[in-house]
Amino acid sequence: MTEMVYGAVPVANGEPILPKWWRTIDKWALSCILMLFGMGLLLGLAASPPLAAKNGFEPFHYVQRQAFFGGLAMIVLMLTSMMSPIIVRRLAVLGFAVAFVALVFLPFFGTDFGKGAVRWYSLGFASLQPSEFLKPGFVVVAAWMMAASFEINGPPGKAWSFAVCVSIVLMLAMQPDFGQACLVLFGWGVMYFVAGAPMVLLVGMAGLVVVAGTVAYSNSEHFARRIDGFLSAEVDPTTQLGYATNAIREGGLFGVGVGEGEVKWSLPDAHTDFIIAVAAEEYGLVLVLCIIALYATVVVRSLMRLVRESDPFIRLAGTGLACMFGVQAMINMGVAVRLLPAKGMTLPFVSYGGSSVIASGIALGMLLAFTRTRPQGQISELLSRRQGR
Repeated sequence: MTEMVYGAVPVANGEPILPKWWRTIDKWALSCILMLFGMGLLLGLAASPPLAAKNGFEPFHYVQRQAFFGGLAMIVLMLTSMMSPIIVRRLAVLGFAVAFVALVFLPFFGTDFGKGAVRWYSLGFASLQPSEFLKPGFVVVAAWMMAASFEINGPPGKAWSFAVCVSIVLMLAMQPDFGQACLVLFGWGVMYFVAGAPMVLLVGMAGLVVVAGTVAYSNSEHFARRIDGFLSAEVDPTTQLGYATNAIREGGLFGVGVGEGEVKWSLPDAHTDFIIAVAAEEYGLVLVLCIIALYATVVVRSLMRLVRESDPFIRLAGTGLACMFGVQAMINMGVAVRLLPAKGMTLPFVSYGGSSVIASGIALGMLLAFTRTRPQGQISELLSRRQGR
């Protein structure tokens, strides 16, 4: 408990990996991640039985699958968090290359599972969504490029990272998957801002996003339908947004009771995109606030540690991963309460989905690796050494 309050103790070189990992890891963030996964299983017990019955499976078929994939995600998270930043970067570059190629071939070999957007590869026993695995790899690769631009006679890393970002955004928009496209663009924008981008340029980029949104609205029926539904003064009670809004309203402060919710029988995506509506209806606002607090704790603690980091690559990559994680959660919950248009985006570690939970485990494992306490890895220590010369 002392280490959780006052910070990890610097360790000597040569210490065994597990004790060193335990001393240097952000235990508060790790605890919050494990609690989010536990809440995801709890909500899966409530949300998934109707879908299992509809598809002819046992009542807790999807919960068992979530526990299996979630267990893999936790193993990946732990192993990744034990790695050094250099190893994380090397593996991220390799993973990004594989995911990028998979995204390129998605229009030719992918499937939409009847949802109108080609986002998945069907593997028979499961499905694979390349964009989920692309995001953490892209953040690390973009941070590496930006950090390289700080070096004397370094490459134009910022321009390279922007070119990669634009190519990914265009491919995601063609699926169409505007939610993931916006998330990737946001992650790059945050890192570019931290890297010292001029405010005028960021404002100009925001203007381009507005123009791109206008063009998409005029040329994409899928995009226009979601925007029109969001801007409509009345919510159709037979739509997913209508069911979710009513469920949140019925839940009140403490919910209608465990297993007593009705929205899970009406919402086809109650176990994925609208899992927070199930939480609000059965457990009330109290549980929703607890979930929000867990996400906020992970993001805020990670950013606080990264502020003290002297390595520009670690600072940029960690900031991108933390902000993308928090914004994805915010988008998912914002859609459920009709603060944002429908995006088809999961709630990390809570929503059902093998690709989502494993990719989240990779991303948060990288974040925990970047935010571990490292001797002589903080700006204050660097300044102290310079003053002592």
